[in-house]
Amino acid sequence: MGLLSAAGDAIASGLDRAGVIEARRVRRVVDLTWPRIVTGFGRNSQQTADIAMVGVAIGPAAIAGVTFALAYWRIGMSVSLGIAGATISLVSQRFGAEDHDAVAVVVKQSVWVMLAVMLPLSAVVFLEAGPLIRLLGATSAVADYGVTYLRVVSLAFAFEALNHVGSRSFAGVGDTVTPMYLRAGGATANIVVNAVLIFGLGMGVLGAAIGTAVATMLVTLGFAVALLGGRIPGRGGFPIDLRSGPTNWDPVAARRLVNIAVPLVFRRLAETLFAFPFIAVVASFGAVAVAAYGVALQVRRLLNSLNWGFAIAASSIVGQHLGAGDEAEAVAAGWDIVRLSTVVYVVLAALVFAFAVPVARVFVSDPGAVAAASTFIRVAAVSSIGLGVERSTNGTLRGAGDTAWPFYGKLVGLYFVALPIALLGSAPGLGFGLAALYAAFVVETVVPAVVNTYRLQSNGWLVTSRRLQAEPSD
Repeated sequence: MGLLSAAGDAIASGLDRAGVIEARRVRRVVDLTWPRIVTGFGRNSQQTADIAMVGVAIGPAAIAGVTFALAYWRIGMSVSLGIAGATISLVSQRFGAEDHDAVAVVVKQSVWVMLAVMLPLSAVVFLEAGPLIRLLGATSAVADYGVTYLRVVSLAFAFEALNHVGSRSFAGVGDTVTPMYLRAGGATANIVVNAVLIFGLGMGVLGAAIGTAVATMLVTLGFAVALLGGRIPGRGGFPIDLRSGPTNWDPVAARRLVNIAVPLVFRRLAETLFAFPFIAVVASFGAVAVAAYGVALQVRRLLNSLNWGFAIAASSIVGQHLGAGDEAEAVAAGWDIVRLSTVVYVVLAALVFAFAVPVARVFVSDPGAVAAASTFIRVAAVSSIGLGVERSTNGTLRGAGDTAWPFYGKLVGLYFVALPIALLGSAPGLGFGLAALYAAFVVETVVPAVVNTYRLQSNGWLVTSRRLQAEPSD
């Protein structure tokens, strides 16, 4: 432990001398970040495990089908993550101001708002899974796989949404370790159930979907226990009593939550819905191309697990400093996290770029599929740098409750820049082909990163924070 501590101190000093992050902040950022990274990796690895296992058991057609289905799963998750983003913004500020009753009200409103939105969405997706998958242009065999997967995982929409509320609530009070334990347990359960159902019982894509649904529900049970005062092995419960105190439903608090959540929801929906025309263009190049894109997307999502740490750390630290009235420290901490995120992503992108072929072989074995997937993986690695800047700046802005500008940046980057470039890939007579898709894959992260950085350099986000602080507490 002494050796590890000395190594940590040396790294912190080096980052400080390099102007990346002040050494005095490294410990707090690391304490908040690493559990969220493990949490994000655990969550994202469930879908990665599904794709990898059905790829080994069945092949590219199954990967393509699951990729189509996951596009709809991400619609639900975009909505729930937007609401959960508002949750951490309000929880961190109320907790920083030591207004524990207000924290309890925020968490309760998040649960009710989430259920009111997600249950109807889950029902629609379950009932219309077939038309939804075929809408993307999937061939008959691929569509069958996609429908099978989507129908089962749609039943877990509300459970996953509640997991987001639990995770963000804990992060808002500075505890990112409890969600890590729960998510890691869920990821492990998913892999075990998948292995039994896919390979042991030969259930293929259906087995993968059941594994994801079961693991998601188990995580929800764990969060429910922890939030209501129970004990997770090795951890305490939520530091604020949610079983008593203020009323369960507070229309004023709910409206404030929704007002902050709406731009976050639309930002995430803009990102998710972009995938539909993008996948349709990719599908014009065949099932192997769709499988390659799906693999690259999962690799980038695993890389994005680090953003779970950096963005949540930024939201929690910045929100608590603003809640305590220390704007200067909030600004400095936000920029430190952005710089640290950028450095880390440059290093990781270089590593993934160099080892793209071995990574591709984890998912596919056919030489043509490996070649297609490795190229897409290299593009995903480059695009992850922009994603790192975008998410860390967004986390800082979200900590202040300033959620509109990240939405504007995402909207412009996806629909006014990246989508027109992607459409050139299938435009007859132009010959851009997959090169246009590669370019769009990178641009979709760079433009929002630039917009968020511009906003962070201004004082507008601090003005937003002051306005929210001036409003009556819940």
